Amino acid sequence: MFELNASRVVYLHRDAIDFRKNINGLASLVEHALGMNAFANAVFVFGNRRKDRIKILGWDRNGFWLLQKRLEGARFVWPGKDRPVVELTVQQLHWLLDGIDLSAMRGHAAVSFQKAA
Repeated sequence: MFELNASRVVYLHRDAIDFRKNINGLASLVEHALGMNAFANAVFVFGNRRKDRIKILGWDRNGFWLLQKRLEGARFVWPGKDRPVVELTVQQLHWLLDGIDLSAMRGHAAVSFQKAA
């Protein structure tokens, strides 16, 4: 069964795609346009021009999965405007699907110490 667990890498394609593309078209886009392995332990996320639809392509040991979500009256907030492909965590993908603006989220700064006392 296909699992979207933390071991998978998420690659978000920045540019809009033709949403008529199916599994074969998206796998070809991953390999030829992005230069990545469509069979990797990863999922590839694509959006349409209006950013109200998302397709997610993933390989699962003997076949591809293609997931699609269409929003009604809302749009996804697309991150990473400076690169053609953005690498996300699975948690960030869930946030994106929930409508959260990833660029507005800021965590605490990491600190390191040499001694406790």
